[in-house]
Amino acid sequence: MSENKGRLRFDHAAIHSADDLVEAGKAARADIPRSAHAEYVPAKDRDPMGILKAQHEHRVQELVPLRLERMSANPFAFYRGSAAIQAADLKDAPRTGVDVTICGDAHIANFGIYASPERALTFDLNDFDESAYGPWEWDVKRFVGSVVIAARQRGFKESKVQTAALEAAASYRIALRQITQLGVLERYYIRADVHRGQRAASSQKVLDHAIDAASRRTSARVVRKITERAADGTVSIIENPPVLSHVAEGTEQNILDIAREYLETVPSDIAVLLSQYVATDAVRRVVGVGSVGTRCYIIVLTGPAGESLVLQVKEATDSVAVEFGDATAGRAPIYDTHAGPEDHGHRVVANQRVLQSVSDPFLGWVRKDGHAFYVRQFRDQNVSIDTETLDFRPFTDYVDACGTVLARAHAQSPNAPFIAGYLGEGTQFDSAVAEWASAYADQAVADYNTLRKAMKRGEI
Repeated sequence: MSENKGRLRFDHAAIHSADDLVEAGKAARADIPRSAHAEYVPAKDRDPMGILKAQHEHRVQELVPLRLERMSANPFAFYRGSAAIQAADLKDAPRTGVDVTICGDAHIANFGIYASPERALTFDLNDFDESAYGPWEWDVKRFVGSVVIAARQRGFKESKVQTAALEAAASYRIALRQITQLGVLERYYIRADVHRGQRAASSQKVLDHAIDAASRRTSARVVRKITERAADGTVSIIENPPVLSHVAEGTEQNILDIAREYLETVPSDIAVLLSQYVATDAVRRVVGVGSVGTRCYIIVLTGPAGESLVLQVKEATDSVAVEFGDATAGRAPIYDTHAGPEDHGHRVVANQRVLQSVSDPFLGWVRKDGHAFYVRQFRDQNVSIDTETLDFRPFTDYVDACGTVLARAHAQSPNAPFIAGYLGEGTQFDSAVAEWASAYADQAVADYNTLRKAMKRGEI
């Protein structure tokens, strides 16, 4: 009588060696030298104002002037809102051809502190509207470029600006090399929790201030600040146009439909939790810089004990990395069968869960009347660091932290060891990308001035 001992141990898919990927990354230097990333060459037909106009076509038209007003505040505000312009500028830039899940908008204001489901405060990326599956170099260049612009705006000497840029690139390279030496499960569990008294003295005051601010940014606090309670105990939002405005009855019903249908995309425990709340108000909310004009709403939910929970419903459009940069796809290939190409709410949520060490348990998505949306909890102890108030040493500490968590995010993709091999232990890539960032910062300032002149002439 024969015994069936199975075949899986002899007959299974190939295991991709991390060492082989590292060697492939080293070999890629022959085709794309690390020094090739230094030069910024603007396309002869580049049209930054045309790109902004193209974005405005599908936005809420009455909010477009507000977006332009916010972008024209200063060069860094412009940079924050011009991810589409940079995606177009990076389309033909040198790249290794290796894709990972990218943030798509990894400037230094898109990192911050927020609460994990375990109520620990965590530092990580916090904006994924432009996330995609594309060149890892794009995230690094957008990150280092933002360091240069922010450091110049802060008034640091140019020598310190360049030091900060090199520090940013080096922090990414070193962290990626260290993280990819771990097993994939160990990489997954890495998390940057923040606590009082854990940093150098030069940065601890900044961090403690951020921790204090995070503790105050809760649904309960925002409800007290922007709402009033009716005689029956229900809560409604006080209007503050254009930031907070009630919508027409038909739009309000669509928002409630979105909130109901979104329950199908959240974990079962969250669906049961939310079933105990009743929606008592909803308003349109204006958010960010680059996102102004996209459809965004907040919904106040009231629980059986009168407690409040606030959800944000935000429109998700095509990633600028795909639309203007021709990135490979909106999501990694593993998601090909999970959602259609127009399900950008799923794209944002899926990529956020890949890139963040821990994500909002209320994340979900829905598609309604031709528009894609994602939903998340509003104000769950999330706070950003204001780099315009930082002295040089705390600024570079913050840059180090951003580079490290960006590396952790990229390290979740299977191709990460290739990047580590390509970057190597030396500083060649650091110097190259810092040089590129300096040149691109000059370009961004020139575009900023072009925008201000175009607005003054009424051309945009």
